[in-house]
Amino acid sequence: MTECTDTDCTGVIDDGYCDQCGMAPVVSEGIVPAPRAAHAPENLPTAPAPAPRSPAPSRGGGRAAAPEPDSGASSDEDGRSGADSAFDGTASSSGRSPSLRAPRLSTSSGPRAHSGRGSSGAAPSRTGVPSSRGLLGLGLVQVPPVPYRDPASAVLSDPVVAEKNRVCGHCGDSVGRSFDGRPGRTEGYCRSCRTEFSFTPKLAPGDLVAGQYEVLGCLAHGGLGWIYLARDHNVNDRWVVLKGLLNVGDAEAHKTAAAERGVLAEVEHPNVVKIYNFVQHPDPRTGVPAGHIVMEYVGGKSLRDLLVDHRERDPGADGLPVDRVIAFGLEALRALGHLHSKGLLYCDFKPDNVIQSEEQIKLIDLGAVRRIDDMVAPVYTTAGYRVPERELRHHGPSVSSDLYSVARCLAVLSFRFDFARTYEHDLPDADQVPVLRRHPSYDRLLRRALQPEPQLRFQDAAEMAEQLTGVLREVLSDLHGRPHPAPSGLFGSEHPLFTSGNLIRVIDETDRLLGPPDPGRAAAALPFPLVDPGDTAAAQLFGLAAVPDEELVATLEGDAGPTPETRLMLARALIGVGRREEAAHQLQEFGARAPGDWRPFWYWAVMALGAHECPDARDRFEELFDHLPGEAAPKLGLAAACELTGGLADAERLYRTVWLTDRSYLSAGFGLARIRLAHGDPAGAVRVLDMVPELSSVYIAAQMAAVSVLVTDRDPGTLSEAVFLDAVARLRRLGLRGEAANRLNARVLRTALDWVLAGYGPKNRHTRLLGGPLTEVGLRTNLERSYRERARITTDSARRRELVDRANAVRPRTLL
Repeated sequence: MTECTDTDCTGVIDDGYCDQCGMAPVVSEGIVPAPRAAHAPENLPTAPAPAPRSPAPSRGGGRAAAPEPDSGASSDEDGRSGADSAFDGTASSSGRSPSLRAPRLSTSSGPRAHSGRGSSGAAPSRTGVPSSRGLLGLGLVQVPPVPYRDPASAVLSDPVVAEKNRVCGHCGDSVGRSFDGRPGRTEGYCRSCRTEFSFTPKLAPGDLVAGQYEVLGCLAHGGLGWIYLARDHNVNDRWVVLKGLLNVGDAEAHKTAAAERGVLAEVEHPNVVKIYNFVQHPDPRTGVPAGHIVMEYVGGKSLRDLLVDHRERDPGADGLPVDRVIAFGLEALRALGHLHSKGLLYCDFKPDNVIQSEEQIKLIDLGAVRRIDDMVAPVYTTAGYRVPERELRHHGPSVSSDLYSVARCLAVLSFRFDFARTYEHDLPDADQVPVLRRHPSYDRLLRRALQPEPQLRFQDAAEMAEQLTGVLREVLSDLHGRPHPAPSGLFGSEHPLFTSGNLIRVIDETDRLLGPPDPGRAAAALPFPLVDPGDTAAAQLFGLAAVPDEELVATLEGDAGPTPETRLMLARALIGVGRREEAAHQLQEFGARAPGDWRPFWYWAVMALGAHECPDARDRFEELFDHLPGEAAPKLGLAAACELTGGLADAERLYRTVWLTDRSYLSAGFGLARIRLAHGDPAGAVRVLDMVPELSSVYIAAQMAAVSVLVTDRDPGTLSEAVFLDAVARLRRLGLRGEAANRLNARVLRTALDWVLAGYGPKNRHTRLLGGPLTEVGLRTNLERSYRERARITTDSARRRELVDRANAVRPRTLL
């Protein structure tokens, strides 16, 4: 055995996977979850899907199918189809020239670009970069362990299939139902298709299967088979589970069992139930050998049982705690990602098929699993968790339909709603659901995964996990009141807001950041999307990322054979130097060559913001937020656009979300402080600035800004002696010298003088401020000295005369 290659994990590689984190020894594109013990009885077979149609070009990439002739495919107002208009966009009311008519990330006529480029399996989740996030709840979520359940106590005393769950395995019609006061039959023939059915267990306690497995009784039942508990007498009497066919006379059930047997032989993962053996045992009624799969016993509770237990303990609870639900979701996505990487679809994901045992969850019941390219086998799904019937009928199951089911499961576990009827393929409005109202990023993630059009959803499990992990960090930060930062896998860091090494300039910059927002400055501060490392020019472009825009334009414009990433970086630099027409051309060229990439839409939004087209920028950043709900960058862009269009409440909420999650995004902190000031809450603004850690490189800048907030543009009636003493104490702790110290000292003294002149004063006449009495004479003397000191050291003659005039104007009145 070898150590796990994840530096944060202490596990070892055993049977190809880490015994702690469950990952393979190389970077895995998959994702991993939990097992159960029975296939849900309400599963209904769907008609086999037809042969695949030729995919139509799509901005979203993946398996976008061409619209049916009679499907009423939408078009633009001038009659163009979504594919035709994908990169023309719609003219805005701002009167931009045609070359700047940018496309929309999401339109009524075309699919939305997704962050990954694969269409199935566990394809890269960003611009060709494999996902870096994972592990159960990141190790940050406290999931109460479920005690291991004694197998003997799990045996059913009366193994009966409820009548509501009795359906024909061939046609799906109801069978075995009560009629005219008589109980329904447990064995017989379907009246619709004459297929034989039987809902009685085929094994009884004490039966010895294959001369090895002693049956103790039934554990559960589902749509495809009974689950029995047994002891393996050949392997230390360990507990095992036998799963047999529900109906040995059903040809389709036989086919499904055979397919399951082949699939299970291929799947070997620590978060999927283990398969030990395949055996046969004669049917007691017909003597025909019936197949049984021998699996590990997983003693625990399904997610559905956990939800029921939680609501019984707390009748007022809408659902499980949202952080716990997300932790389960991440595990589930890892498991599904593993299946997808093997070319398999799970098809029937739901809370019943995920079991938590101790501190681990497992996927169980692989009876509905089928190959991605299988367009013939029947599809087994569950109402409330499956995609619309029309999608299954025309396109069959897909990776996006598996992820759709995960999102439905997350919603069912998080809050109460009529998911099987009223909202079978939708969610209630967020305003009606407290958890969605409190966590908008979670709401948007669910809604993207549940889009009616498959092209608009997440296209692989790693992509969805990437965004769900970002959402989890936001949720944890909000619930616990402390940051949960992590580097983004899609964006670089925020651009510096301050000029290092010059404190005078930093003071001026903090003044601007706390003043009215500037669209150009807001756009320039936003992070850049990362370069696709798969591009042939990626290595060179990585080295150019920090080059000033003017030099970058000169360097890249000379490239005779630009790669897609070269075009994108050139567009970024052209936006930076204000050459918008040329930037638009580069973005259109990139979009034509990489229609499944969301990054051009990011630059269209940034360009709109920088050009003061704030309503348009707001719409574009809204779409990016919908598409990348776990990323901070779209929230920053949207917050700036909201603030500039007067939506201060929305801007404050977005800034707060980003700031509480990751304190490295200073624009969020200053934006939140700025809005608090606009609301007349300087104390609240100071509290925000005080959140910058002492070890941060911008701590001094934040504290200087806090001093300015305390004493600048304040109504004297809102000030007090404590405010001035607080400001001075902050300056002392900073230990500033020279012009920076004199400038901030003068601000404190000037405001204190106005406060005293307005009729206020200290309660204690002996109070001193910056070495002088907190009186009119003391403040005038101190302020005069400050101005003259600044005049003495300045090298600007005009500035010197101005400071001397101020000193003369403020000096105490005397008779001399």
